[in-house]
Amino acid sequence: MSLRSSIDFLLFQWLQADNLNQRERFADHSRDTFDAVLDTSERIAREKYAPFNRLVDTQEPHFDGDKVTLPQATHDAQKAYAESGMLSAAQDYDWGGMQLPYTVESAANAFFGCASVSIGSGMLTTGNANLLMAHGTELQKQVFAKNEFAGRWSGTMCLSEPQAGSSLSDVATRAVPDGAGFEADPLGPRYRLKGNKMWISAGEHELTENIIHLVLAKIPGPDGKTIPGVKGISLFIVPKKLVDTEGRLTGERNDVALAGLNHKLGWRGTTNTLLNFGEGKFQPGGQGGAVGYLVGRPGEGLKCMFHMMNEARIGVGMAATMLGMAGYLASLDYARNRPQGRPMGVGGKDAAQPQIRIIEHADVKRMLLAQKSYCEGALALELYCARLVDEQHTGAPEAADDARLLLEVLTPIAKSWPSEWCLEANSLAIQVHGGYGYTRDFPVEQYWRDNRLNMIHEGTHGIQAMDLLGRKVLMENGRGLQLLAARINSTIERALQQPELAGHANALAAALQHVGAATKAAWATGVPTDALANAVPYLQAFGHTVLAWIWLDVALAVRASGSSDATAQGRLAAARFFFHYELPKIGAWLRVVETRDQTCAELPEDAF
Repeated sequence: MSLRSSIDFLLFQWLQADNLNQRERFADHSRDTFDAVLDTSERIAREKYAPFNRLVDTQEPHFDGDKVTLPQATHDAQKAYAESGMLSAAQDYDWGGMQLPYTVESAANAFFGCASVSIGSGMLTTGNANLLMAHGTELQKQVFAKNEFAGRWSGTMCLSEPQAGSSLSDVATRAVPDGAGFEADPLGPRYRLKGNKMWISAGEHELTENIIHLVLAKIPGPDGKTIPGVKGISLFIVPKKLVDTEGRLTGERNDVALAGLNHKLGWRGTTNTLLNFGEGKFQPGGQGGAVGYLVGRPGEGLKCMFHMMNEARIGVGMAATMLGMAGYLASLDYARNRPQGRPMGVGGKDAAQPQIRIIEHADVKRMLLAQKSYCEGALALELYCARLVDEQHTGAPEAADDARLLLEVLTPIAKSWPSEWCLEANSLAIQVHGGYGYTRDFPVEQYWRDNRLNMIHEGTHGIQAMDLLGRKVLMENGRGLQLLAARINSTIERALQQPELAGHANALAAALQHVGAATKAAWATGVPTDALANAVPYLQAFGHTVLAWIWLDVALAVRASGSSDATAQGRLAAARFFFHYELPKIGAWLRVVETRDQTCAELPEDAF
């Protein structure tokens, strides 16, 4: 098994992405052009990323009080990625893009995540620019987004603050109008921002000539007070270096200063920063305060930012998936080559017999198959979500609206499920390596450390769970959940026609019914605190049900291919493993959901 063979199967035999070229937007493409993009991405990842994954882990970013220094390998990788056109791959030709389906772009980016997620490159920059394409003015698109797509500038998202964390209601950064005529600035209504932003990935570096920060802040009213809650939040473009309306640097530094680097257990190749806006270190226009340009309308900043946040959530899910996949491939290679132990016979072990490779032991096969089922299943889920993006943007109106709503429901799963279970895959990869897995002589300990961050990136499990149970399954009178159930039932009906898959189909039908019943039971009292007390177990059960559906649908594609080679056998075995070992877990998770168990919620603080 190789990553490329898995991607090719999922893209072209399962999702049939090559048929997208029948749509007007993708008419210039073919399987050949899609393969060329995958070939190029795979080559750059192999040559510019993978060899330096350990280097960027050990040579962390260094701040000397003036600038941040990163290894030359990071500069080389970023340059190669930008020159490949991947930053703008899905954009219009007029914007320097390839008009590539997002499904193919997402698959191509998987190679970079597998090679070195810590070097990173494009997720935040592309997401920043895509937000501006959706909510910015024409000039904001031309000046900021276009230069980000070209790789000349990079982008960030600045939400969290030291005192607020994920509680965006408590954002304290303020934005005040920048003098008379502030609203007439060609780049957007001009404000001065003051505040602090914490945990900002890629917030400071020398990889690009400018960094474009998208910053959440509140605009005080005439009384000097801000509106409480998220409704008072606005969004601003705050460039590190000021620019003119032609996208040229003016030579003036904006009042954005690096207060320090955060040193995390993983993703060490990416700077993670505390940024001070408007502390007065720099004096643009002769005064302190970071110059920022309003995006959209005042008070609608979070609505705009969700465009980038949702894209980033799926991106984090893909990063978690590929870190899990990297660990799986490493442990598979190790297991095939490490001799240890002897088979158990009727009379016990015969010490005179030669050692066998550890992949011949049933428990090692269990750990490898678990990793395979988690990681290949998660990859299929992420690519399915990417396919929904293409449907939303290029499908017929009804199909596009269905895709939009399905994506809303699946986004919390696409982010959280891989960040939990592909992390578990990394843990199993360490276990397969035995004592060596805990050493830096092998890469699996770094994969685990890098992946542990993804449980927090773009919202914890608790946040995703409350979004799913508290909002997504209820929105539009539950239509999104109904759409998902209809697709799952369609797969079940097809699988019931095949004796080899009928058992899985029946198990999935029962799981889906259980999730539906638990959803109703959770909300039976209509009291949010009752329903949401066990939102995380609900998320886990919902996610496992979705992954079982994905695996059953993939198994149908395997059987439809007519192939019976080793890779086909492996995919069918991974599906069988998931149904036999994983899907049964949902009963325990849903039990506390449907009984609205208050064990955790009601325990008084001093009882801990």
